[in-house]
Amino acid sequence: MGVMPHALRAVAAAGLAIDGYVHLELADRYSSVASFIISEGVLFRAEAAAAILAALLVLFRRRRAGDTFAWLTAAAGLTALILYRYLDPGSLGPLPDMYEPIWFASKVWSLIGQAAAILALTPLIAARPRPRGGGTARTG
Repeated sequence: MGVMPHALRAVAAAGLAIDGYVHLELADRYSSVASFIISEGVLFRAEAAAAILAALLVLFRRRRAGDTFAWLTAAAGLTALILYRYLDPGSLGPLPDMYEPIWFASKVWSLIGQAAAILALTPLIAARPRPRGGGTARTG
């Protein structure tokens, strides 16, 4: 295996680690923003946990499912960041109103981490062949 996949994995893991760190750092600040069921702080902790798990999967498991989970984690986080930066959809079901129309350093770092992870993981997922059939064949 060449150097490129290792470098892409390192970039993806670093981006996810940055995203996880930023969300953990900000979680307490947003705990008071809540809907009927859930606070934004809880969502930030969930994003942090998913990003950290995704970074570990990218580094140590090196499987399509882990890479896909990591890509989806970064893409969901980036989508939410952009959505709530530019649109004010209000509370959505159990989710609080997370509209915040400003950029600040932590938000930019989160965006950079998520975007880097997506850009690094996309070629890894696209280049990996899909398994044929329903899995491995059994004999005897």
